[in-house]
Amino acid sequence: MIVEKIMNEDIITLTPADTIQSAVVIIKEKRIRHIPIVDESFQLVGLVSDRDIRDAAPSIFNTAEYKNDLQKPLSSIMKTDLITGHPLDFVEEIGAVFCESNISCLPIVKERKLVGIITGSDLLQSFVELTGVNQPGSQIEIKIPDKAGTLHDIAHIFKRRNSNILSTLVYPEKDGTDYKILVIRVQTMNPFMVVEDLKQEGYTVLWPSLPGTSHE
Repeated sequence: MIVEKIMNEDIITLTPADTIQSAVVIIKEKRIRHIPIVDESFQLVGLVSDRDIRDAAPSIFNTAEYKNDLQKPLSSIMKTDLITGHPLDFVEEIGAVFCESNISCLPIVKERKLVGIITGSDLLQSFVELTGVNQPGSQIEIKIPDKAGTLHDIAHIFKRRNSNILSTLVYPEKDGTDYKILVIRVQTMNPFMVVEDLKQEGYTVLWPSLPGTSHE
């Protein structure tokens, strides 16, 4: 999945000359947390978050004394050292950027112009769609050897049962062995027949497990 498929293109923006007060109003009315700051050519020049606004807004105990602070331009508080993405970036790679850089939104830029924005909520929604958990079905977890052809062999077992695979995920075992965990989301509410087929073929099924049975 590429970023272009999930990014929000209906972007609310302001300019560096707009006031902090204008950003306060927009964040409150639109219930958003980030406002990209663009120039007259719609090129991204900064970003203002609700946290920046809170830090810049006067305390309720000093409103009269510092009320003019809200009339300062956004250029005085906006972040300019920004991490950006491209519409053709992969969503998975963008997710890694979010984790590594500890950010909560990512402006998407093409040819230096702002074309979209992605938030942590957008990434979470895309993860739900990629895993298929938003569709009726069952999850099967299998311990598999880390070697070529294993996924093909397992897919053939599902095909024999006419079981439609919604999604697959693979991640390494925590103990660092030569095995991986294969998570398959299948379009059936009763996965136990294919589970038995997997066991007959010598695979270790971690989930679902019947009471009184062992994983080995």
